[in-house]
Amino acid sequence: MRPTVRPTAEPSAEHPQPAHDVILPVLNERDALPAVLSSLPPGYRPIVVDNGSTDGSGDLARALGATVVEEERKGFGAACWAGLLAARSEVVCFMDCDGSLDGRHLPLVTGPIADGRAGLVLGRRRAQAGAWPHHARLANRLLAGQVRRAWGVPLHDLGPMRAAPRTGLLELGLVDRRFGWPLEMVARAAAAGWGIVEVDVPYSPRVGRSKVTGTVRGTARTVSDMRRVLRTMGEVAP
Repeated sequence: MRPTVRPTAEPSAEHPQPAHDVILPVLNERDALPAVLSSLPPGYRPIVVDNGSTDGSGDLARALGATVVEEERKGFGAACWAGLLAARSEVVCFMDCDGSLDGRHLPLVTGPIADGRAGLVLGRRRAQAGAWPHHARLANRLLAGQVRRAWGVPLHDLGPMRAAPRTGLLELGLVDRRFGWPLEMVARAAAAGWGIVEVDVPYSPRVGRSKVTGTVRGTARTVSDMRRVLRTMGEVAP
């Protein structure tokens, strides 16, 4: 069942309804920010959620014209949730802000929602050589496989570029505020009967050092958070 797309607030001359808000969680991504923000197509409004950067990412994002939300509570999910609460558009997008994804491809993930084919769309990463470490790719494949088996969703990638109706996401009851957030969104949407589809998007080497899946330790932490989500939903053994 596809969630209903409906306005979250009445647009006005002072606060027009944006076509799509793009939520960009940021932790020390100053070097990648200019290119990421300039890549967004017309009608895609950046909401940069600064999750405690020490490199001036938030100030730079403001100078470049982005809406900036400060989220002091650490955690990828906490940043995404803060951005979701700040968004106003009917359909919202999420995208990593490390330069690995190109905003020009956002219409690929919003298109199936606009034409009624899906309630949640994920960008399936087609990685350039060296862009996606083997250990992170393998962990992602295993977790996507668990979602396929549990809910019958033809999913191959828990892609970081995604789009969904804002009101529908708020109604899903997402509770994870760490690295389990991406999987919880997919799992709860699947359990609620949403149509979920994937579209291919290019995936490039990130700008700067990875703080999460670029290391074995970071990947292990992410997998642990995601498996905790699955245990909470009763889909893996304790």
